[in-house]
Amino acid sequence: MRTGLFLLAAQFPGQGHAEALDRAVSAAVAAEESGLDSVWLAEHHFVPYGVCPSATTLAALLLGRTRRIRVGTAVSVLPTQHPVALGEQAALLHLTSGGRFTLGVGRGGPWIDLDVFGGGAEAFENGFPESLDLLLRWLRSSRVAGEGPRYTFPEVAVVPRATEQPLPLVSPGGRRGPEYADQLATAGAASDGPPVMIACTSLSTVQLAAQQGVPMLLGMHSGDEDKAAMVAAYRSAAREAGRTPDEISRIEAEHMAAGVAQVEDSGAEARRVLLKSMPDWFHHGLSAHRTVDGRERRMRDPREYTELLCDLHAVGTPQLCADRLAQTAERTGVRRFALLVEGSGDRESTLRNVDRLGAEVLPLLA
Repeated sequence: MRTGLFLLAAQFPGQGHAEALDRAVSAAVAAEESGLDSVWLAEHHFVPYGVCPSATTLAALLLGRTRRIRVGTAVSVLPTQHPVALGEQAALLHLTSGGRFTLGVGRGGPWIDLDVFGGGAEAFENGFPESLDLLLRWLRSSRVAGEGPRYTFPEVAVVPRATEQPLPLVSPGGRRGPEYADQLATAGAASDGPPVMIACTSLSTVQLAAQQGVPMLLGMHSGDEDKAAMVAAYRSAAREAGRTPDEISRIEAEHMAAGVAQVEDSGAEARRVLLKSMPDWFHHGLSAHRTVDGRERRMRDPREYTELLCDLHAVGTPQLCADRLAQTAERTGVRRFALLVEGSGDRESTLRNVDRLGAEVLPLLA
């Protein structure tokens, strides 16, 4: 099992934007020190639910501040940006980080962002397959042309090419390890480029991910039964797309589930911490969303949603947290996790949570 953090840079009531971003950056650095596998960054626009508007920009910062841990986006929202621009950023981060970057993409929601960035409702409702196809071709090719109704352009060179082999990182003192000479000699050798994941919340997106051969990121709102059903649907769609059992097995090993983690000395204390802070954050953040065309939207009851997350995820003692993660892995086959650890809203509490996740929960999963 591989366990990482899911960071939104959530702005809790009474906090400033810089405070929320500092907590997220500090948690990501602490994740590497605590032995966690990865850090996953969300992006949002115009709402305090999360104050990071560019997951790739924050990923670049964190890749520069860490040496081992993987950093990914969860997710970069495709309908609000050009796939080629996003592909260029992903290739740049892949090649300059020693191959530690993963690009997670998603369809997002029908928010006012679409008007601001020019895509409109059409980009959300119908444009995602074209955008995804263009992005993946950019990451897997040396020359690409735009061939769809939204993106049409003549063939151009892909620079930098994500399919080149990343070089090892320079040490903090500026020296490279002995493996550098060997990798420099094969710097033009082909690689698969940065790993890509797709956030899947609907059957149509599951089918699209399976057709493209890209693993899924499953949301923290769904329980094990829903996740297992989506994994089964993915497997069926991948078979229909002509993928071999070995291919499907390799892809399924990379599926990832988002969740919540709050490690305390008792289950009651862990729930108390989250129920004290998360409902106000959900109300403060989610109620700020505006739709692109004024369509009606419904918001979950913040307290009921917090209680649901406590019931579904790793909230409690170290042993309970480990048992919940192991249970999800057994029931769904998903063995990678991105866990929201900033549910207390407090910087020091978040850092303690990260430390306990690494020091007390991970050994129980080994």
